[in-house]
Amino acid sequence: MDPIFILTDTNTLRCCWPLLSDEPAYADAHVITIPASDEAKNLNTLTYVWQQLQEHGATRHSMLVNLGGGMVTDLGGFAAATFKRGMRFKNIPTTLLAMVDAAIGGKTGINFGGLKNEIGAFAEPVETIIDTRMLRTLDEKNLLSGYAEMIKHALLSNRKMLAEILNFDILNPDFNALDAMIRQSADVKRAVVAQDPREEGLRKALNLGHTVGHAIESLAMQRSHTMLHGYAVAHGLVAALYMSAVTKGFPTETMRQVVAYIRENYGRPDIVCDDYPALLQLMRHDKKNTAGHINFTLLSDVGQPLINQQVSDDDITEALDFLREG
Repeated sequence: MDPIFILTDTNTLRCCWPLLSDEPAYADAHVITIPASDEAKNLNTLTYVWQQLQEHGATRHSMLVNLGGGMVTDLGGFAAATFKRGMRFKNIPTTLLAMVDAAIGGKTGINFGGLKNEIGAFAEPVETIIDTRMLRTLDEKNLLSGYAEMIKHALLSNRKMLAEILNFDILNPDFNALDAMIRQSADVKRAVVAQDPREEGLRKALNLGHTVGHAIESLAMQRSHTMLHGYAVAHGLVAALYMSAVTKGFPTETMRQVVAYIRENYGRPDIVCDDYPALLQLMRHDKKNTAGHINFTLLSDVGQPLINQQVSDDDITEALDFLREG
């Protein structure tokens, strides 16, 4: 029988692997453990995973089980997609962020050259297993990090879902209610991905908040500051909603409701005016750009995304001012 491998990071090895280690299917699995944090989503860590697979006899028919948050599912999926030109893998996301976003949709990859997810491939897991027991291992910041993607999915979906998201107490969650909300949020992403698996059109809607968010996250990474992905997305949503209101007629009152929620729970990013040139340069590296133009996903209303929107540098700067100072 081809060997089974479990990829964990140092946190999920301690907190999450004990919840699964007694299952007969994993009795003979070889556990590969990598450092926690997004800084470890790099070529050196990827090489270590490849070496472990090679040294312990992995074949194309082996299974790599990615037990972790988005960093583990991204890197593990890419390792599996490239080892022996592709081996099977499944995702068991352990963070809210991974359950509703990172572990769904077949995007895999690593950070490279100071840029988020610069190297990667599309590769679908055999399955993604959502086990909400894992959420009880999370601290408040990681719950909020995942919740930012749920806010994004609600903005892309409908007002009823958005109201439910904004009125739910994520810091003291009813886990049964949250389970249903997670599945609803994940279904939003699955529906989009099913129509556009390789991000040639509609899937770019899922980039809402990510152009500015990734730039803020990458700048923090370059300065050796840790910023959870969802916090960067939340800040990016504020900027995107402002640009949507100013340039696309997105309802101002809805923008203010969402922005107030984000500011109350996520604060404001630690950026100053002098950071704007660096942030604009990072936005120009975004993979969804064309012919040197920064492409944004914006909204004309809740549930009405507009992809490939080009916004002037002045409007971007204005949005960054709003993000910082409101």
